[in-house]
Amino acid sequence: MTAPRRALIVIDAQQEYFDGLLPIQHPDRNASIARIRTAIDGAEQADAPVVLVQHELPSEAPVFASGSATWHNHPVVAAHEQRASHRIRKQFSSIFAGTDLESWLRDRGIDTITLVGYMTNNCVIASAAAAEPLGFAVEVLSDATGAIDLANEAGSAPARQVHDTLMALLHSNWAAVTDTNTWTAALQTGEALGKSDLVTSAAQGRQAP
Repeated sequence: MTAPRRALIVIDAQQEYFDGLLPIQHPDRNASIARIRTAIDGAEQADAPVVLVQHELPSEAPVFASGSATWHNHPVVAAHEQRASHRIRKQFSSIFAGTDLESWLRDRGIDTITLVGYMTNNCVIASAAAAEPLGFAVEVLSDATGAIDLANEAGSAPARQVHDTLMALLHSNWAAVTDTNTWTAALQTGEALGKSDLVTSAAQGRQAP
């Protein structure tokens, strides 16, 4: 198999998820931001492009307000802003909606995107799903992403359940899900990471206790 041409996409690693109204609950946000740093360092060492994405809403918005303290990238990610291969501001959940990312990736021959950042239950899953019809392979680093507790009229779920469920869902169809150390090793060797499929995941699900 041809070695994947990867780009690391750091999605919305912003202060909103640490000091704002949407604090990441699982995995631990301080642990996940450390894994994001590891992934960025690994990508830079392997000369893989690093794309930094920031969600940006109008200045009167309650979250991600342009220029606000919680709009800024977490200091761990901000330290890499000047070296980033590309930077994007977005208004929708998908990293592709209303941005130049697709064309930027194609111009550089990128066929595989590795997603880290926040949130698992919003921008990560939306971006993975949006990549499918565009033909990009997707990888998601489970320990470098994170989810929040959810409760509304339709039900409720703690962040651990949300995150773990979505990792299994992503791996069943849209993305190869792995941890940062495994991905870094694959990046160094040029190895492609495998994912499951719906039929296999369904069969294994029926056998699960």
